[in-house]
Amino acid sequence: MSEESSHPIESQVVLLAGAKASVSLARLSDLLAEAQAALTEHTDEYEQRFEQIDAAGEGVFVLAEDGYWHELGDEIGLTRREIDAIARTHAAQFKRDGRRMDRKEEFETTLEIRDVLAVAVE
Repeated sequence: MSEESSHPIESQVVLLAGAKASVSLARLSDLLAEAQAALTEHTDEYEQRFEQIDAAGEGVFVLAEDGYWHELGDEIGLTRREIDAIARTHAAQFKRDGRRMDRKEEFETTLEIRDVLAVAVE
């Protein structure tokens, strides 16, 4: 997790995803922090329920069932547009780490069938 943020998404990934998102960059940063807080509350559940992959940095990727982001968004009161922006950003970080770990194809295939959650590990 970067020192200047409260989520495990790299700044450059946030900037690139923010350019494509239907929310402002400032709002996206707030949403990512809000999502991270909700994800952190569920880490014990994720360890038992879903496969996890170590991230290239500090953290893990949780491979949740397709549609999980919308469940979490409903739980924390976000709009569909907001949760789509968060999910897109987490997927972009996952793809970037996949390239770094020379697992690009595997990670892209995973995104076709799973929701990926980037969760900071302290």
